[in-house]
Amino acid sequence: MRTLKSCRKIWTGWGQWAAENEMKINPSKCKAVRFTRAPVKDPLNYKLGDQLIPETSICTYLGIILCSDLNWVDHINYTVKKAWKALHFIMRILRKGNSSTKSLAYTTLVGPIL
Repeated sequence: MRTLKSCRKIWTGWGQWAAENEMKINPSKCKAVRFTRAPVKDPLNYKLGDQLIPETSICTYLGIILCSDLNWVDHINYTVKKAWKALHFIMRILRKGNSSTKSLAYTTLVGPIL
């Protein structure tokens, strides 16, 4: 298990690598998240260059909502709400449609969300 000190060392090295390879990183788009169920004792103080990276408890990565307490409730609620909106859209538009059209619309619009 990595300690906070070793993680900070890796983070610093990564920032130096990006600078050496002329890679521009926007610190305002970065967030620091600590994934643990243990109580938080001290804040994360990661810096990219001279800017402090803000700490957050929730972040989105590739459409998945990740919580610092390793809980999936926010992601599940978001996905269900999105699928429910798509389903109600289909129900409004295809109120008088036949069952095969409704089935096709469901598998096309709602299925990929779930």
